[in-house]
Amino acid sequence: MGRRTQADRDAITIEIGYAFISGCFAAALVFGAVYGPALVFDVSPTVSAVLTLAAGVLAGAVFLLRITHVLWRFGRRAENDGG
Repeated sequence: MGRRTQADRDAITIEIGYAFISGCFAAALVFGAVYGPALVFDVSPTVSAVLTLAAGVLAGAVFLLRITHVLWRFGRRAENDGG
């Protein structure tokens, strides 16, 4: 395994940035979809707390899954290209 070129390092950096930004966006969408009804409807504080917790947990899971998926796909693509 040889040294990585500057182009390889740049591609990895861009892919990590893309994974992070798309993970944040997906997590924000999930959080809004789960917690949104608490903002629109008049719900009790208990329901609001449960929705906040559920939205946070699901958003965190989606964030991690998105980052893992993007970076895993990039790693497999790099292996298939001979890199």
